[in-house]
Amino acid sequence: MAFSVLLSAIALVIFVSLLLLVNVAQKKSLSDLDKDIKSASSKLTGTKDLNQILTVQNQLNSLPALNAQKPATARLFDYVKELTPTNAFINKLDIDYTQNTAILTGTADAIDTVNTFVDTLKFTSYTAQDTSGNKTTAKAFSDVVLSAFNRDSKEATYTITLSFDPIIFNTTDTVKLTVPDIISTRSAIDQPKPLFQAAPSGSNQ
Repeated sequence: MAFSVLLSAIALVIFVSLLLLVNVAQKKSLSDLDKDIKSASSKLTGTKDLNQILTVQNQLNSLPALNAQKPATARLFDYVKELTPTNAFINKLDIDYTQNTAILTGTADAIDTVNTFVDTLKFTSYTAQDTSGNKTTAKAFSDVVLSAFNRDSKEATYTITLSFDPIIFNTTDTVKLTVPDIISTRSAIDQPKPLFQAAPSGSNQ
């Protein structure tokens, strides 16, 4: 009987302790948390230009993703050096990274050189490797068209329009062009000629 009384007393103590914990300690803890939340909320609402600060913060958080989406424009000059025949020159280069199109206008020593330039663009492919090591191989350019050309006693003029695969300017990929061995380009000779020239002043251009 004494042992049973002792166990009952212990059980009663435990019950009272749990009751106090639930009804007193937890309620006080929840009350303190509510006060902290209200205090923090009051400080935030009282912050001057809070909406503008949050807007700027959101814009800053989106910068890394936007930076990854921008084209690697620095590759352009390496590409044209690899693709342009030694006897062809570029007077003007318009490129649209939104529509993935380009227009090349320039001069060459002969129409044959211009045709070779067009064929080089048509048959150039690329290999792209992403950050996971996956490789993609495809044609670098499509819809390559010699839209205008002329020939006088000194040189030929040309205008080439084309579309390019946007992957070749993807900042997250490592890209290598495979140029057909049709004619020597500036990247294949030791002392390349200047690639860009001023547009001719004659009426043919």
